[in-house]
Amino acid sequence: MSEKIRICVFGAGRMGERHIANVAANDRAELAYVVDPDLVRATTLAEKYNCRAADKPALALSDPDVDAVIIASATNTHVDLIIASAKAGKAILCEKPIDLDMSKVDRCAQAIEGCDVPIMIGFQRRFDATHRAVSDAVKRGDVGNVEVITIVSRDPSPPPAAYIAVSGGQFHDQMIHDFDLALWLSAASGRVEVFAMASNLVDPAIGELGDSDTAQVTLRFENGAFCRIDCSRRATYGYDQRVEVFGSKGMVCSTNPGRTAIERYSAQTTSARDVLNPGFMERYWPTYAVELDAFLDLVSGTARVAPDFDAGRRALLLADAARESSKSGQIVVVDVGPAERS
Repeated sequence: MSEKIRICVFGAGRMGERHIANVAANDRAELAYVVDPDLVRATTLAEKYNCRAADKPALALSDPDVDAVIIASATNTHVDLIIASAKAGKAILCEKPIDLDMSKVDRCAQAIEGCDVPIMIGFQRRFDATHRAVSDAVKRGDVGNVEVITIVSRDPSPPPAAYIAVSGGQFHDQMIHDFDLALWLSAASGRVEVFAMASNLVDPAIGELGDSDTAQVTLRFENGAFCRIDCSRRATYGYDQRVEVFGSKGMVCSTNPGRTAIERYSAQTTSARDVLNPGFMERYWPTYAVELDAFLDLVSGTARVAPDFDAGRRALLLADAARESSKSGQIVVVDVGPAERS
């Protein structure tokens, strides 16, 4: 491996462009390729960041100087790109979800069995400073035995209907990050009971597509502890992302950071922080740079702890179970396997 880790980014859309910019800005990495079926788009970004462009993966994957790939392309391309990249010996950071179809995820796992390459799934909320502080406190034992986790996940406004139609639905798109946080913070293993209820309260177009925009999910883990996830596609006051862990010794919470640290006091405002971040990228943009550093540590062999392929599969298990429960009105039981290595 060269002094810098040479990376190919698959996907030149919104998420791909953000990964590309982060790689180009990182002193430990070098952007080698941008690959996208839209060669014009790929070339535009490649010229901007002084790397090569391609419209097919084979060129980058056959290049022995490429050490790693970031998969930020459409979800339905993830499995094939993971398989091809792993067989080419490239380390992999793949955006969530691995796929929307569990059978394809399992096929992928079988296909890459024996490929000794690091694989990381892009659950970037684990790298948010506030959520990580909660996790660190739980691991230190500050809250004692974890008994109840509460996750609030509310977008400021729903995405366009065209996005909803291909997103996989609220449980698999919006809430899959929350399922990962629940498993990460609880260190859950084995049997999980899942009960979900969902409604269409925000945008009738979402309901017409057979999806929900307001959902509540309750998880009960094998040790009896609970997690409640409160999820909405609309919060008129901004992007609302909070986590609370309650346990036998106390409680720890991550609250919403405002756009600034300013508080205002007047006859009209008794005490209020400046308004919340307006959206996902403003709230979580810094986490992608931290995530990239964690991936580079993984590739260089200086760290082994990261949301791995199995983390992606476990979160998808809960998403599938929540969707089934919301339709049937029944508790759905899944086995998430052994606890994640901390």
